[in-house]
Amino acid sequence: MAYLAPAEFVTKMVDAGEAKIFMSTRDTIIRAYMAGAILALAAVFAVTITQQTGIPILGAALFPVGFCMLYLLGFDLLTGVFVLAPLALLDGRPGVTWGGVLRNWGLVFLGNFLGALTVAFMMGFVFTFGFTAPADKVGEFIAHVGERRTVGYAAHGVGGWFTIFIRGMLCNWMVSTGVVGAMISTTVSGKVIAMWMPIMVFFYMTFEHSVVNMFLFPFGLLMGGQFSIADYFFWNEIPTVLGNLIGGLAFTGLTLYTTHVRTAPKRNAAQAERRLAA
Repeated sequence: MAYLAPAEFVTKMVDAGEAKIFMSTRDTIIRAYMAGAILALAAVFAVTITQQTGIPILGAALFPVGFCMLYLLGFDLLTGVFVLAPLALLDGRPGVTWGGVLRNWGLVFLGNFLGALTVAFMMGFVFTFGFTAPADKVGEFIAHVGERRTVGYAAHGVGGWFTIFIRGMLCNWMVSTGVVGAMISTTVSGKVIAMWMPIMVFFYMTFEHSVVNMFLFPFGLLMGGQFSIADYFFWNEIPTVLGNLIGGLAFTGLTLYTTHVRTAPKRNAAQAERRLAA
């Protein structure tokens, strides 16, 4: 598997964050566009499996195919750069500023959204024979997801909004762990295994992923879902993005960086023994 020690792969995380901040606008958008499109297609793939077999764990077990593909191809998700880019700033890399971090996040959001929107339109066309017939059961199921995850949360008011926020935090705890998994090994098989596990957990638990939702909700609107664009943004995308940001940084990026790069001095054994004796 050619496993890398934590200090090595966390340094790679910082290097990756720096590289993404200085990447050209063109390349950032292209890579984000493809990432959003591939992840959206993987979501359709997983939901189709679940609907056809009636076995949700099977869809969750196969959804990581899309995640592994896009990271092996060097594409970028918003959930990943939420964790990587700030580490380059925290590490004091020359030329890295908050402006550069925010620019990267904005471009990746745009690219992911456009990629996911493209697949939403294409799959809507496929499921309805060019929007001339009702959607099949897979299309209908995906369309209703948008209703459950917007107006369904809105019915609970502030509690519903914060429920989405926390589900977004939990999501990117797992997803950003998958991003780290792509750096944890030098072999393809090692990377895939390390990415697969946390992504399967996130998908089966139906946590809120901002990029997957960029596909689900526009698709739901195309299929005639009973919710509005404002419902989508206020009751899903905004709290999900904020939860993804805070969850990924708090549970993955900052913890790994603090303990494996900014490691605290070791305790002196003799002093520890004297304290215990006292």
